[in-house]
Parts: sequence; structure tokens; C-alpha cells
Amino acid sequence: MNVFTQTLSYGDGKDVTLETGKLARQAHGAVVLSQGRLKLLATVVSNKEARDGVDFLPMSVDYQEKFAAGGRIPGGFLRREGRLSNSEILVCRIVDRTLRPLFPSDYHVETQVMIQLISADEEVLPDALVALAASAALTITDIPFEGPISAPRVGRINGEWVINPTATEMENSDVDLLVAGTAADINMVEGEMNGISEKDMVEALKFAHTFIKKDCAAQLALCDQMGGRKAPREYNHETNSEELAATVKEATYQKFYDAALVPSEKDERAEKFSAINKEYIASLPEDTDGETLTMVKRYLAKSKKEAVRNMMLDNKQRLDGRALNEVRQIWSEVDYLPSVHGSALFTRGETQSLTSVTLGSKLDQQMIDNYQAKSFSKLMLHYNFPSFSVGEARPNRGPGRREIGHGALAERGIKRMIPDDFPYTLRIVSDILESNGSSSMATVCAASMAMMDAGIQVKSGASGIAMGMVADKEGRYAILSDILGDEDHLGDMDFKVVGNADGIYAVQMDMKVEGLSYDVLEEALVQA
Repeated sequence: MNVFTQTLSYGDGKDVTLETGKLARQAHGAVVLSQGRLKLLATVVSNKEARDGVDFLPMSVDYQEKFAAGGRIPGGFLRREGRLSNSEILVCRIVDRTLRPLFPSDYHVETQVMIQLISADEEVLPDALVALAASAALTITDIPFEGPISAPRVGRINGEWVINPTATEMENSDVDLLVAGTAADINMVEGEMNGISEKDMVEALKFAHTFIKKDCAAQLALCDQMGGRKAPREYNHETNSEELAATVKEATYQKFYDAALVPSEKDERAEKFSAINKEYIASLPEDTDGETLTMVKRYLAKSKKEAVRNMMLDNKQRLDGRALNEVRQIWSEVDYLPSVHGSALFTRGETQSLTSVTLGSKLDQQMIDNYQAKSFSKLMLHYNFPSFSVGEARPNRGPGRREIGHGALAERGIKRMIPDDFPYTLRIVSDILESNGSSSMATVCAASMAMMDAGIQVKSGASGIAMGMVADKEGRYAILSDILGDEDHLGDMDFKVVGNADGIYAVQMDMKVEGLSYDVLEEALVQA
């Protein structure tokens, strides 16, 4: 048995140990992360062959907290761990959003990342260590992963930044921020804070990045002990032709550019782009084989993406004709639902949230059963995203991970607006009736109004906006306020900011661009 260990320190006795070679040796990569009495087991398996017709990375990330880790037996009839809790799903999303951009775009095999809390320490918060454990398990394999990464927690106690604060320390922190990235760049941010400034936000990211660099170096040092990092495995999941790519771009780029230049709404724009695709495909010879057709569709998407991005950078104009910092038309209404305790209808462009507020007693609190103990929550924010909101038909199977994540973000943004001595249980439900970007931020705006409509003496109103960005290799960039769905899909950043006149209360950021400077990041925050 060859066991390798690597230790890294965050100071104040917060030593973390990475160990491999002892557990789960049939997984492609397995690492046990330890801090104090806490132990996380991270495993990764990635198949060697891709399934036919798959043109994306089918990766699943699962994080589970074992009740035995905290010396508890699960509640319920079955007395065993079941579906993931909301808090576990939120950790899964953080790890997924951090890892996924770092796989090659042409890597299409089934990949599974599993992290289990197998021993708990009441003072060590595991969510700040899960991404580090997952990254270490990936880094020691031959899976083509452009990491390593880490995602530590940043707190601020008595005006001082603290990395990975303990549970006790977090009770006195006015910032709770998870910051993820590689040694070179930050690519994910998630958290809440008590009305901090844009400058303080950037300082928190800089502080976190110094420790991210150390975490990445420790993972590479673990690889060195094992004989060096393995060469990436060979794979061929896409057939490509540079000649065909150039032909498609020459025939369609200007058409996509001209279509993007004329302001249009979501459905009209989709029809214009679809017509260009269909026209080109119809021009192909009748005997074109399926493999070539697959390549053509991929190159059409790349041609459209490049044309739309260049149009915005060249003309400082958005797909719907707005200026870069212009917000879509807003209209809203309160007391829309006469029978509920409070309600609001908020519409921003083609995104609409109908939100209700219901007040209850202590008996209506939600019981949360996890590895630590049973606890109760008197605030619930539920976000629903029915398929008709985007003009699609699909069965309703309950809230998915995206809906849970968006609801949690909105809840972080408005919970500090509720009076400290508020005695009631509060349930807020946001039903998205239309969506073209920024529906979680529409939820924040609607929830803020609905609470006031219910007679809650909120400390302040709150609102949220989704920011985006388009940048090129020549250094040109455009920061976009209130992004559309297309701008999210084709752009380099999705940065959601919740706050009021006093400062920022919640953020969620996903980055797709490398080398983003902190000056540009602060510019985006100020514009938000």
C-alpha cells in the first residue's frame, strides 16, 4: 500500500492534510481531506469512451453528509440517508460550477465526482473544503483537468479578513463568502455579507486568492510525491475539420453579425438565427453524412457566438438595442393576489416573477435534520421555474438543483432585510412566469415588495441585478447590466449582485474568461 500525504496550513492551527492511496483505490482518483476531526472522502471516475451522440460533458457532482459522521441516526421511517438536502445540493452546485469550466470543451465522457463527509468536527465548516478535496482527487489522475482549484471561505471579524473561519468565529463575521479559482484566476464566487462596499468586495477576493494559490501548490506537491503529475489521457470525442470550420464561418459570420446588429426581442432573434442555420444546412449536398452534419452544427454555433460578441464590442450595443449599462423596462404591481398575505408582480423586460408572502406561527417553522442536530428555520424562499416561462413543454418533476440554487441566492439577499425581532415564520414563493435572464434577481425585487405589501417592517428594500461581460484577446471588453439569456450563454461572466443603497448583501459569480483584472471586476460591481 503506497500512501502519500501533503499538509497545508491556514494559520491558527488550521492544518489540512490531503491523503491518497489508502481508501477507495479502485476509483480513478481518491483523496481523504482531514482537518481536526473532520474527514472528507473525495472520489472521481471518468469513463474511457463517450456515448454516441453526446456533445457535452455529462459530469455529475454529488456531496453527501453522513449522519454517522456526527454521531447521529437519521430521522424518518427508513432511518437512512435519502435524497440530498438543500444544503448538500448547494455545495454540489458550487463544486460543479468551479470544476466544469476547467475540462476541455471536446471531452464528452461520463464523469462522476463524489464527496462524502465521513467524520465531522463541529468547529470545521466542511463546505469550504469540499472543492479542494474534489480538485485533489482529479489532479492526481490522468483525466484532462485544467486545475487544480480551491474554494475557501472568507470571513471578516472585527474588520480583519479571516480564511476558513471556524463555526464559532463565523458567529461574529459580517461576510460569508466562498471564493473559487485556480492559481491564475478566480472563476466562482458565492456568498452573503452585511452591506459591504464594492472596494471591500474586491479586497475579499484578493485575500482569498492568496490562499487559493497555496492550495493549488499543495495539490501539485502531492502529485510530485507520486512521481509527478500524470500526462492527460488520450481521447477523441469530436471529429473536427479546420477547412469546414473556415467554410462555415465565411458563409455565415456576416449574416449572424447583421442579424445581431438589428435590435430584436427573444423570439424574433431566435427565429433569425435559426433561419441562418437552416439556410446553410439546406445548401449542403444531399449525401452529407451525419458526422459532417454534426460538425456543421457545431461550427454554426461558434460562428454565431463570435459574430454576436464582436457586434457588441464593435458597436457598444446589446442584442435588444440597449446601451451596455441600460436596464430593461420595469413595471411592477403589489397586492396582485387578493387572498394572500402579501404579493407582488415584478417584470423586467421579458423576465417576470409573481411572488407571494405567507406568515405563519412557530409551529410552521421548517425542521432541518442533518449530521449535526435538528434545527428550525423560520424563513423559507421557494423559487419555481415552470417550463412555460421559456415557451417549452416538459413534465414537472419538482424543483431541480438550479431552482434550489436560485432560491437560496434570493433568500441570502433578502434575509438581512427582515427585522431582528420578527416573530413569525415567513414563506416566500416566487413563480417565474416569463424568463429571459436574471430571474433570480427578479425574485429578489418581487420578494422585497411582497414583504412590504404583507405589512412587514423591513429594514430596507432590496433589489438584484445580473451583470455580464464580453471580452476578446485584444483586451477589449464590455460590461453588461441586466443581461439577457443569450448574453449569459454567449458571454464570459454571469455576476448576480443583491443590495441596496448601503451596499452589497449577496453575490453569485461564474467566470468563463481568464485573466480578468480586479480593476475590471470592481468596475462591474460599481456598474451593478
